[in-house]
Amino acid sequence: MTVDIDAYVNGLLNGTRRILAKTITLIESSLSGHQSSAQAILDRLLPHTGKAVRLGITGVPGVGKSSFIESLGMLLVEKGHRVAVLAVDPSSTRSGGSILADKTRMERLCADSRAFIRPSPSGGTLGGVARKTRETMLVCEAAGFDVIIVETVGVGQSETTVSSMVDFFLVLMLAGAGDELQGIKKGVLELADAVAINKADGDNVEKAGKARKDYETALRLLRPASPNWLPPVLTCSAMEMTGIDDIWAVVLKHRNIMTTSSELAQNRRSQALSWMWALVEEGLKDRFNHHPTVQQHLPELSRQVENGSLSPTAAACQLLFFLDKS
Repeated sequence: MTVDIDAYVNGLLNGTRRILAKTITLIESSLSGHQSSAQAILDRLLPHTGKAVRLGITGVPGVGKSSFIESLGMLLVEKGHRVAVLAVDPSSTRSGGSILADKTRMERLCADSRAFIRPSPSGGTLGGVARKTRETMLVCEAAGFDVIIVETVGVGQSETTVSSMVDFFLVLMLAGAGDELQGIKKGVLELADAVAINKADGDNVEKAGKARKDYETALRLLRPASPNWLPPVLTCSAMEMTGIDDIWAVVLKHRNIMTTSSELAQNRRSQALSWMWALVEEGLKDRFNHHPTVQQHLPELSRQVENGSLSPTAAACQLLFFLDKS
């Protein structure tokens, strides 16, 4: 199939949703021809990207991410923004947290022409899913979406992956569910630009207030990622649409500070370099796995390592030597 690069680029810059969907399909395709076309399109689009607010959102299962994203998305489109919601979900087959299901719970946002919701493929490696999400984010920016929300299901390495591709990382927490007692999850909090206690409504308001103080104390014990920003803790209710506007105000305040201090531009440059090296590592691993000599000798070397007749170090050196000879 021959892809008309000009038609795709022009369609995207004009905000044609059908072309946007077709371009993302090219990005997600594993066919080499599709990958080449997608890369050619992305290269042409790069000058038209980078102006959107890139917002990452994570949270423990049951925290109400879908409801929160829909409430925030509806607030933003009513303010005149165009919102794209993307997902990094490499573990969906095990966690049950796929945005494919979440999408059905964002009925109002799905129906709004100013919003676009797209799941990442659940198959493949975390790096592969992250690459497709990054590229989809750029395509959405070129298509005129000025707020990109990247969601993670909140399990494993995906938080780090999402935080490495956004400008602002929001961590949603629950009050009274044990989260504040079981680690206050240091690894996740270190990534946070803000923490929001969701479901602060009804009988849960008092618990949310206590949880807010607990998280504020925990955050004071961590070294801030930026010398110009101390992550705040807020409370909100996606169901009652309270506190959502305050969270968006914090996102904008953070963006203003990061822009003024030049940290936003520096962070994006660092993210681009990290992305490049991640792709290099992924490409080297793929070439290694498909190298004919490696494939020929790998079963026997694996057997020797398993039975203890060959050390893992020696086996790895032999396998890597095959690449040097090619």
